[in-house]
Amino acid sequence: MPDPRNGRTFFPGRTPDDPGLALFLNAGDPGPDQTRELLLALDDSGVDCAELAVPFPDSPTDGPTIRRSAQRALTNGIDLDRTLGLIAGVRPSLRHTKIALLADWRHSIRGPGMEEFLRRARGAGADAVLPHGLPPLLKSRFLETAHRLCLPVVTTCYATSDEAVVQQSARQATAYLYLVARYGRSGSDAPLDHTALRRALDTARLHTDAPLAAGFGVRTAADVRGVGELGAHAAVIGTALVESVERALVEDRDVTEAALRYLSGLLRRPS
Repeated sequence: MPDPRNGRTFFPGRTPDDPGLALFLNAGDPGPDQTRELLLALDDSGVDCAELAVPFPDSPTDGPTIRRSAQRALTNGIDLDRTLGLIAGVRPSLRHTKIALLADWRHSIRGPGMEEFLRRARGAGADAVLPHGLPPLLKSRFLETAHRLCLPVVTTCYATSDEAVVQQSARQATAYLYLVARYGRSGSDAPLDHTALRRALDTARLHTDAPLAAGFGVRTAADVRGVGELGAHAAVIGTALVESVERALVEDRDVTEAALRYLSGLLRRPS
């Protein structure tokens, strides 16, 4: 079967000394036009990856900020079809940013079926897929189908998972491995377990050539540098960016300008 990796598509040139960024957004929050503007702004700023989610309700892994974001998008009628349409419309204009399509098994993948979902994601221009809530018994078939369709997959596991789980997730990654730094819901203030994250990154590096990303609890430029110092090629940020969007909505300010203001702080180099 063909290898879906044609070179290192995600985070090219990034090293732990200069980690990249993967930023989470719910498609359609606060609206599809604004999501398009946000993606173009991220691209202009040199952001490596957008983890663009098909919104779904009551995510067990997300805190209230991202849950409210998903609900705003759902209220706007955003579903898989409209998310794929959004990707198809914006992807040709993106020069740098890659799109990893995050989709929940129950709400977005199970309905059309695994192969149809993957074919449509690839056809819309998604650079990779990140399945959420995929039943363990279906994981091998999902990976095999994505491999056959030449669509890279983001695999995930906790930094505190058993070593064998980290090894397997690393071997299966064809886009990048996302190491979730700690248990709990996104947006909490619990500190990162640096020891566990370093150990997981060291283990994963021995079992994959794919880039290694780390997130959950990453909010600031110092946090991004910190995960790089632990060995990650990129940092994943969700709640902090979504908070900037939500705050702009509440204060009736421009959403894209607010996101770029937050992003400028992330990209600022230490003096």
